[in-house]
Amino acid sequence: MDILKGLNLLVRFLLELCMLAAVGYWGFKTHSGWLLKILFGIGLPVLIAVLWGLFFAPKAVYPLSGASHMALSLILLASGAVALFASGKPTLGWIYAVVLLVNEILLKVWKQ
Repeated sequence: MDILKGLNLLVRFLLELCMLAAVGYWGFKTHSGWLLKILFGIGLPVLIAVLWGLFFAPKAVYPLSGASHMALSLILLASGAVALFASGKPTLGWIYAVVLLVNEILLKVWKQ
């Protein structure tokens, strides 16, 4: 069981990386000017990473708990699925969303 729990945490980490990649892809794909591509393709993932570091990292400066933790983390993680759908990649968006949902359920069941 410990191996499965460890794999679930690894999946969560990979979902976080996929979120950043998906938002960056959306930023570069959907905007025509280079300034907007850089702003949304690089700036938005950096902003999300900073928020993640401030509130959700193991050594977060302002760690959240309870409902605020779950709500903000799901909003940030769901932005990856939204970005994939908005980029015209609905299959990847659905795969990401389903994996995220299963991962979140297992995190709660296993109290991770």
